Amino acid sequence: MKQTQLKANITATGKYLPKEVLTNHDMAKLVETSDEWIQTRTGIRERRKVQKGEATVDMSTNAVLDLMERYDLDAKEIDVIIVATVTPDMILPCSAALVQKNINAVNAWGYDLSAACSGFLFGLESGAALIVSGRCEKVIVIGADTMSSILNYEDRNTCILFGDGAGAVLLEPSEEFGIIDSELRIDGTGGEFLKVIGGGSLNPASHETVTNKLHYVRQDGKTVYKFAVRGMADISYEVAERNNLKGDDISLFIPHQANKRIIDAAAKRLGLKESQVMINIDTYANTTSATIPICIAEVSEKNRLNIGDNVIISTFGAGFSWGAMYLKWGMQANA
Repeated sequence: MKQTQLKANITATGKYLPKEVLTNHDMAKLVETSDEWIQTRTGIRERRKVQKGEATVDMSTNAVLDLMERYDLDAKEIDVIIVATVTPDMILPCSAALVQKNINAVNAWGYDLSAACSGFLFGLESGAALIVSGRCEKVIVIGADTMSSILNYEDRNTCILFGDGAGAVLLEPSEEFGIIDSELRIDGTGGEFLKVIGGGSLNPASHETVTNKLHYVRQDGKTVYKFAVRGMADISYEVAERNNLKGDDISLFIPHQANKRIIDAAAKRLGLKESQVMINIDTYANTTSATIPICIAEVSEKNRLNIGDNVIISTFGAGFSWGAMYLKWGMQANA
């Protein structure tokens, strides 16, 4: 008798957003812009920003605590913690270790994963492999970024686009539901168009790197936009087509929240109506690794999906890195 192939199923979610809200009107006090200009080009109305002393590990911890409280999960049951981030609190120790300490997950090991906006999706793939192999039964995957820590609030091209936040999911084995298929890619020739030059081993922190503002995000917006529109739309369509999914078969499309126009282009390629697309970029802006897990948490909170629904997740980020994933929703509705 053929043995059923295990799948990695999302069984719990959590999120955390800092309390401080920066509206487009607030941004207009910092750089030459306007609410209308930002909304028209990006779909963003506001974003969140951490308080002084608050950072990625704090947000990650709070997202996992939210998950644990909602779904009555004992930290001692957690096998692995994966933190997808480009803004760790420090170079070492890894954020996963600090989260493990904070939640007292005494039986867990873990690591950080860096793939910019694609980090969470890549983390899901990594966590799923641990589940499918049979090595682990409970894997926490976190997407969290404190983008305000690497933004130049004098650069209109970048500072209006990003926000801070964290989301987390629990992966557990299932014979019926969970991740069915995925396609993940990177292309290092795109690295020059979206980067942070300072702070690594090539350009360690110095008076010169600080003076030249090398520790902030730099972006060639037009180039990134062009590649993102094509990359996210194409790979989402590829995964859907490979699994014989037409527009009406997809219950929900959860895209990375970088730009409303990029989201619209990908949704159009999949043949989707607005009601089939998860969007919260207007409220949180681009939280990098956190966008997709925050979306998943809100989908769960609002009971937007039923058991067995088809979901496509898609992302695009620095690297260039991009990918799409097809999963069959297997999470019980909140009471």
